[in-house]
Amino acid sequence: MLKEVTATRYVTPLREGGSLPGLVEADDLGLYVLKFTGAGQGRKTLVAEVVCGELARRLGLRVPGLAAVELDVLLGLGEPDSQVQELLKASGGTNLGMDFLSGALGFDPLAFPVSSEEAGRIVWFDALVNNVDRSWRNPNLLVHRGDLWLVDHGATMIWQHNWPTAETSAARPYDASDHVLAPFGPDVAAAAAELAPLVTADLLAEVTAEIPDVWLADEPGFDTPDALRHAYAAPLLARAAVIHDRIKGTE
Repeated sequence: MLKEVTATRYVTPLREGGSLPGLVEADDLGLYVLKFTGAGQGRKTLVAEVVCGELARRLGLRVPGLAAVELDVLLGLGEPDSQVQELLKASGGTNLGMDFLSGALGFDPLAFPVSSEEAGRIVWFDALVNNVDRSWRNPNLLVHRGDLWLVDHGATMIWQHNWPTAETSAARPYDASDHVLAPFGPDVAAAAAELAPLVTADLLAEVTAEIPDVWLADEPGFDTPDALRHAYAAPLLARAAVIHDRIKGTE
């Protein structure tokens, strides 16, 4: 399971994203970018963040550490913004925190060169999870202490929004022509040779075990949280073996 902490102070809203994440301090004295169950697609977005973040970490990509953050709705009573107050009221209980990377800058492809090897690994990973939100318009990459970090994976694994068609949806190709790293000549073949063998059933079981049960409860069509965990893992396992041949737009 994810590290568990309790939010002790709501610091400020972060208005860069549409889901209105917030910066909070927790009882471990850490600062976290908090994503709320009451925002956007709700818990499915948080599940995607956990699966992608923990999978990326195990594949050697840089992602902020994740934590399950318990939120008391009373924490937001002093927040003057009514939109933020409503979001906090709707998000009591377990939310998702990401380590705050102090001093990180948004990735600028004109100022920060990326090797074809690193670009290939990131493009291959994004193809695996079908990340449609790493374009030049919204890179969702940060530069922290000279390294490239991957953030914001809520818009991935779109098949989770319609489980009856998940197998068909997950089999579709990945269009990387709009990917922010496409201009760097990503070596997808080398990335696939390195990373695809690592994506095993055991690894995916380990990754999906990190999802809090409360985000998996009462999903239509699934009797138990573990059955839903298996549903998240199955398309990724199938996709890992073949997705390198289905990536378009990197030539």
